[in-house]
Order: sequence, then structure tokens, then C-alpha cells
Amino acid sequence: MKKVLKILAIVAAIAGVCAAAYALVKKYMEKKQEEGNTEENYVSCTCGDEDFVTETTVAE
Repeated sequence: MKKVLKILAIVAAIAGVCAAAYALVKKYMEKKQEEGNTEENYVSCTCGDEDFVTETTVAE
């Protein structure tokens, strides 16, 4: 009976560590999204530029 309780205690401890790690990662990711890193999400648009040159070619 003691072996079963030890195994259950080990499983419960592992589950607790996993839950804590999940909570920390989730909190970190939410904080990272709130900051809104503008350089990371920046997309340049040159469609309206007069000097815009496309690199695609049209097959004739």
C-alpha cells in the first residue's frame, strides 16, 4: 500500500510542476502579446510608390 501512495505522490508532484510551468509560460506569452512589438509585426508596403519595381516577369 505504501508503494502505491508513493507512486501517487510522485505523479501528483509531477503534475503540479507541469501546471506551474504552464501557468508561467502562459503569463509570459500574454505579457509578450500586450507589449505589441512593432518591429516584429512590421510589413512594408511599397505598392503606392511611383518607383516600385516588381520582380515578377510575365511569360509571353
